[in-house]
Amino acid sequence: MFRRMPLFRLLAIAKVILLARRHFGRLDAADRRRLRELARRGRSMDSSERDELRRILSKLEPRALAFATANAFSPLPLPRRFAGRRSAR
Repeated sequence: MFRRMPLFRLLAIAKVILLARRHFGRLDAADRRRLRELARRGRSMDSSERDELRRILSKLEPRALAFATANAFSPLPLPRRFAGRRSAR
């Protein structure tokens, strides 16, 4: 699969994985375990489990992750106001 993929694409995938890993590391072991359990349940979650999933995902700071990813590939630095609470760069 990766043999025919251009080098730039492989580097971009690696960069996104490293950025996501940095954000995923903000969760403690219990939250990571519970996130896996909830993700496996998929659509069969009840409303309290969906709320729990939202709470755990908010700890990942998705806006900061999106900013860090966009900023990593942007030719110019993005304005900090888009970063949210803190950026990962």
